[in-house]
Amino acid sequence: MSTTLQIALIQSHLAWENPIQNRAAFEQKINGISSEIDIIILPEMFTTGFTMNAVEVSETMDGETVQWLLKLSNEKNCAIAGSVIIQDQGNYYNRFLFVRPDGTIQKYDKHQLFTLAKEQEVFTAGDEEVLIIYKGWKIKPQICYDLRFPVWARNTIDYDVLLYVASWPKPRINAWDTLLQARAIENMSYCIGVNRVGLDGKGYEYNGHSAVYDVLGNTVIEENPIEREAVLYATLDKEHIEKTREKLPFLQDADPFRIIPK
Repeated sequence: MSTTLQIALIQSHLAWENPIQNRAAFEQKINGISSEIDIIILPEMFTTGFTMNAVEVSETMDGETVQWLLKLSNEKNCAIAGSVIIQDQGNYYNRFLFVRPDGTIQKYDKHQLFTLAKEQEVFTAGDEEVLIIYKGWKIKPQICYDLRFPVWARNTIDYDVLLYVASWPKPRINAWDTLLQARAIENMSYCIGVNRVGLDGKGYEYNGHSAVYDVLGNTVIEENPIEREAVLYATLDKEHIEKTREKLPFLQDADPFRIIPK
């Protein structure tokens, strides 16, 4: 078990519906990371941008992007995470992948589909609450629009880290900033959000603001917000979680409930 976790967040422009170009760009950025890192985190739909054209650009769990992730994770000896459009048993999923150096993969399918973009007409919603355990850390993955729904993120499973990957547009970036910080405070966990930058193929603009907040809602990344392409680094400290929860046992006062998927 690691008492600290070294995180790298890659905030990047995404080439529209071009997995080959995006994989090459991310590989260059990943290979440029010289420090020892435990987890590298990429944005939502990092191979394509946030597109509803799943029929044309989706991949399978045996496809090129998953193989690429497995190879890079092994070479860099760290976990790599992000979401990809996956076709699985006739359905399309906005699927978060957590790929470990040993070749194992955990997945989380986006639960709250973005109805403004008619995501629910193309993709199948996930209904499973996922807990990733890595190096003794308990991580709960989420994707973009999930951030607006606090019940789905509620810390009923004693996680240490709440992790969001996103394509969150510039006009609503204040909500992104506010809700990420709120999720950290209300769940007494680290909260990480990785967003993209640049214009997509539909003309929507994204301005990053990727961030890491600690249990008390304090920013962990010194330069914040950041609105350009960047690799951002953060160190998570298990002792910070344990001492703060012991001193301020707010989670013990939460009302008990059970999530029933829609």
